Amino acid sequence: MSTTTAVPAPSHDSSSKERWLALVAIIVGAFVAVLNNSLINVAIPSLTTELGSTQSTIQWVLTGYMLASGVIVPIVGFMEERIGYKKFLLVALGVFTIGTVLCAVAWNDTSLIAARIITGLGGGVIGPLSMTVIYKIMPRDQISVALSLWGVSAMVAPAIGPTLSGYLIEWFNWRFLFIICVPIGAIAFIAVWVLLKEPKKQQAKPFDALGFFLAATFAGTLLYALSSGQKEGWGSFEIVFLFFISFWSLVFLIFVEANTENPVIDLSLFKNFTFMVSNIISSLVMVGLMGAMFILPLFLQNIQKLGPINTGLLMMPQAICMAVTMPIAGKLFNKTGPIPLGIIGLTLMATTTYKLAFITPETMHSWMIPVLMLRGIGTGLCMMPISTAGMNAVAPHLVGKASGLSNLMRSISSSMCIAVFTLIMQQRTALHLQEISGSIPIEKAQEAQLLYGSSWNSSLSSIMQVQAASRGMTDVFYIASMTLFICIPLVLIFKRRKKPEKQITDTLNEKGDSNES
Repeated sequence: MSTTTAVPAPSHDSSSKERWLALVAIIVGAFVAVLNNSLINVAIPSLTTELGSTQSTIQWVLTGYMLASGVIVPIVGFMEERIGYKKFLLVALGVFTIGTVLCAVAWNDTSLIAARIITGLGGGVIGPLSMTVIYKIMPRDQISVALSLWGVSAMVAPAIGPTLSGYLIEWFNWRFLFIICVPIGAIAFIAVWVLLKEPKKQQAKPFDALGFFLAATFAGTLLYALSSGQKEGWGSFEIVFLFFISFWSLVFLIFVEANTENPVIDLSLFKNFTFMVSNIISSLVMVGLMGAMFILPLFLQNIQKLGPINTGLLMMPQAICMAVTMPIAGKLFNKTGPIPLGIIGLTLMATTTYKLAFITPETMHSWMIPVLMLRGIGTGLCMMPISTAGMNAVAPHLVGKASGLSNLMRSISSSMCIAVFTLIMQQRTALHLQEISGSIPIEKAQEAQLLYGSSWNSSLSSIMQVQAASRGMTDVFYIASMTLFICIPLVLIFKRRKKPEKQITDTLNEKGDSNES
């Protein structure tokens, strides 16, 4: 990429060191927010037993956090401008840490759910706001590397979470799922307070209360409907009503924000072609990524009968490959741009996800681990370059709102893909079970009767259930790979005509002024 004198070159002076130290503090905060949530995902059965709750009630430990974090995201851009990114990040880390403490001392399921909602209000802000801060404090030529390092926290934490959760529950108790996050959150709070500089104070703008209410209603009802649709039934009155409210909230939100001077959701961002394409590709990649990440643990635990700890250990090499590859991709981004990295990374992701569509209950882990490692390399190569390309195209004063909007779109796409893939998996499992049942010859049934004795019927039924579920899950891998294959040619859209030299200089000067402030 070309540079001008407006953008400071990388240096080793005190201000440069302070920026990188501040980046470390931001990464720690983002890491603990993601880790906290990933620790809980595999601990639901233990929480149900320990708190004497029910599966449907304790599920709100996850649902409450998700809804709170989704509802609060639209306000990130406004609050970052109103009180400054340092104060708002400190507030978010403080709320998150206090909520985690309350989770650790919860005395029943209701108090735990309430504490998780508080935690979600802070955790939902940390992700998009930390990305905004990176764009505010880092020079343009270092942003891709900084975002790649920041992205490691978002990828590694979900990978180590299940394994760490299993160890903590086995050796200690469920409270340590939260206790372990408290000192990390406190360290992140102190580090941000000490290392991050106060931004230049901006003129206060009026709060778009109606826009925030509509955005929060849209996100909250949609996320809740997607998370509860499978349990309540997609055709139930509750879910249909939630989709109805969500749809009309979106319609009114578009109308209100298009006629508001300082909107909480800036729709003009979608007029930026590069930003729009980046978010479309990122959402599709998130579908392919989360679809496989959601199904694979189910396959390993329900089909191959691995425990949570061994499941986490099996998936660990994939996370390590992501963590190693992301900073390399950040370095290469400034030289190659998003297209080569996106094509190579997406090709690896799509091909390896497609290969996972052929796994069976007998598949050896020695074959599976290299495939997952290649998938991790592909994820590390393409995720952040695609996102960075879109954010780089946004004017500096809109970075906060763009970051919040991007995170909201990714949250919705990941929730939607999990809901849709769960439905597909169940429907395909039922279809495969019907096919398997109808294809068993009488001779095989008689052999099973001789082999299993009086329990032959239940034993044969169990075998058929496992085979049908296995095929249903691999069908999801196939669909997830198709969404990734679709993304490969879309990356070529980033190849645009070069801007006039004057426009490039003006953009870089604006970015340089933002960094100095």
